[in-house]
Amino acid sequence: MPDYELLEMVLFAIPHIDTKPLARALVDTFGDFARVISAPAERLRDVPGIGETAVVQLKLIEAAAHRLARARVLNQPVLTSWAQLLDYCHTSMAHRDTEQFRILYLDRKNVLIADEEQARGTVDHVPVYPREVIKRALELNASALILVHNHPSGDPTPSEQDITVTGHILEAASVMGITLHDHLIIGKSRELSFRSSGYL
Repeated sequence: MPDYELLEMVLFAIPHIDTKPLARALVDTFGDFARVISAPAERLRDVPGIGETAVVQLKLIEAAAHRLARARVLNQPVLTSWAQLLDYCHTSMAHRDTEQFRILYLDRKNVLIADEEQARGTVDHVPVYPREVIKRALELNASALILVHNHPSGDPTPSEQDITVTGHILEAASVMGITLHDHLIIGKSRELSFRSSGYL
């Protein structure tokens, strides 16, 4: 089913409106179904014909997708459900317009106990403070961490700053007996693992 047809069905609940041209306008503007539902509400409202009902409908779909992906990883051993973890990260971060840095906190059995946003930034930079990352890990009694952030450009290749910050967090975590399993950079259609790529 093409993306615009799926959007037509999502928007069908809006009374007295032909949803076909509206769905096509959304796909033309944002690119695909995933980018439409994850687009900021302000940008959705800029599309002619999109009213508050349509925005609410699309944001409900986005929230449902996030909740479904999160349910597959929360309270699960993350290292044995890696594919679900990647799906979750892509669902929640791949189509954002600005960088977001999140920390996944794990217990001794590598079960996800918390997923928290550490910082938000601009289109190509997000400030991260290793001290705050470790402080929060200690508050949660976490034994391990996975760092996750997105690259709005779509290219998950790490910057020099990404590598430097990861090194600082690794050093601070090691001192406190906390394991840093990985740092994932989420692009539009693929991700990069620091561990698999030899950065960790």
